Amino acid sequence: MEFQPSFWIYFNLFVLFMLALDLGVFHRKTHEVKAKEALIWSGVWIALAMAFNWLVYQYFGETKALEFFTGYVIEKALSVDNIFVFVLIFTYFQIPAKYQHKVLFWGILGALVMRVVFIFAGVALLEKFHWTIYIFGAILIFTGIRMLKDTDKKLEPEKNPVVKFFKKIMPFSDKLHGDKFFIRENGKRTATLLFLVLIIIEMTDLVFAVDSIPAILAVTQDHFIVYTSNVFAILGLRSLYFALAHIIDRFKYLSVGLSVILIFVGLKMVMVDIYKVEIHHSLIFIISVLITSVIFSVLRTGSKKN
Repeated sequence: MEFQPSFWIYFNLFVLFMLALDLGVFHRKTHEVKAKEALIWSGVWIALAMAFNWLVYQYFGETKALEFFTGYVIEKALSVDNIFVFVLIFTYFQIPAKYQHKVLFWGILGALVMRVVFIFAGVALLEKFHWTIYIFGAILIFTGIRMLKDTDKKLEPEKNPVVKFFKKIMPFSDKLHGDKFFIRENGKRTATLLFLVLIIIEMTDLVFAVDSIPAILAVTQDHFIVYTSNVFAILGLRSLYFALAHIIDRFKYLSVGLSVILIFVGLKMVMVDIYKVEIHHSLIFIISVLITSVIFSVLRTGSKKN
């Protein structure tokens, strides 16, 4: 079943309205987002996602609703790994908390565009060349194993080829100039340090998209379900970052859980023609792994304090 064009129009209008409300009303002035505000916004985005999931269930049935929910849980879980990297980036460049929301806002807009391209390209490949599902599965298995081995995340932006490229074609200032991305310096339009951080955030999300899009394609290849579950997970990423940024180091085993999920989804794709795992079984497994990794993380943190 394909969703009608009107659904795409209404959904994207809703997204634009929420983004305008976010930046134009609630975050019009630059300020540090406190944990309370972040938790409220996280709750709002989760509630909106669940309300949308209920609409999908009402109009299109249980299967589509399960596909959306499973995809949303996968994307939401994987987005936590983004938060680890965001913390490293902002800490490395010493970006004040009051400027971080603006960087993440524009970074997420770019992420939405990239996800759309990846989604349509990925679905088109799977529809035309079924064997590519094995490649996607292998990528996820490889990524999951790599995450298990690479427990220490290191940030070396100066070695990033994209950063080097931008520095060659555009004058850059190595300082912050408030919340501005560009300034006039010596008569030239110059990019600020904040814009450099934005580029790195975008490149980081591009890397994560390579992992997350194949993961949800293992659940469904319905363009609309893949797109909407991704959008809701991404739109809630900023508030989730500010809610978890100060305590993210306590979840030591969460990355292990994410690795297990990626390997599981990768195996599911590789074995799709031999054995098909039902959606509700996948959902139960994914939620169980997440809960287990969080519990072990909390227990480890508690034991260290004692």
